[in-house]
Amino acid sequence: MCHVIVTCRSMLWTLLSIMVAFAELIAFMSADWLIGKAKSLSSEDVDSRTGGSQEPYRPTLGIYGRCTRISHMQISRRDMLCGPYAENFNEIASGFWQATAIFLAMGIMILCAVAFVSVFTMCVQSIMKKSIFNVCGLLQGIAGLFLILGLILYPAGWGCQKAISYCGHYASAYKLGDCSLGWAFYTAIGGTVLTFICAVFSAQAEIATSSDKVQEEIEEGKNLICLL
Repeated sequence: MCHVIVTCRSMLWTLLSIMVAFAELIAFMSADWLIGKAKSLSSEDVDSRTGGSQEPYRPTLGIYGRCTRISHMQISRRDMLCGPYAENFNEIASGFWQATAIFLAMGIMILCAVAFVSVFTMCVQSIMKKSIFNVCGLLQGIAGLFLILGLILYPAGWGCQKAISYCGHYASAYKLGDCSLGWAFYTAIGGTVLTFICAVFSAQAEIATSSDKVQEEIEEGKNLICLL
C-alpha cells in the first residue's frame, strides 16, 4: 500500500533538488558566462535619431552562445542579438569548453533525473530495499563532482581565439584579461555548492520519513502522513 509521507525535511530536500537542477540548466544555457570589454559602434552605424552618439556596450560570451549588439538598432538590452555561435559540438571555441560542456551536461542530466524522482519520494521511499533518498543523495554527489570538473576546466579555455576577441590580447588560461565574470558562472558555482548540500541533506530526509512517529501513524492505518 502506498503511504504518502510529507515532512519538512523531505519537502525541503525535494524543493532544493528541483531548484538546483533548474539553476544549473539555466546557467548552462546562458550566454552570460563572460562579459566582454566595452565596445562602441562605428560612426557609420550610429542612427541619426540617437543624436550622433551611443554609449559603449559589453557583449557576452557563454560556453556555446553569445550576445552582441546589432549595429543598426537603437541602444537597448532588447537590441542584443543572442544565440549559439557554434552550430555543432566541434565548433565550440575551446577543447576545454567542450570538456566543460560534457561534464556540465552529465551533471545536469543527473540532477534533472533526481529532481524528477524527488517528486515521487512522498509516496515511494525505497527501491529494491534501498532508500530512495540515499540513492538520490549519492547521485547528487556524483553530479556535483561532474559540475566541479566542468567549472575547473572552463577558465582554462579563456586563452582561445574566441575569448581573446571578447577579452583582449591579455586574456589567457585562467586570466580574464578585459572581461569580467557574468551571473551564469556564479549561478553555476552556487548551484554546485547547493548540489552537495542536497546530497548531505538527503540523509536527513531519509531520517525524517522513517522516524518512529511515521511508523506509528502507518501502524494506525493512515495513508496520508504529514509531520512538521
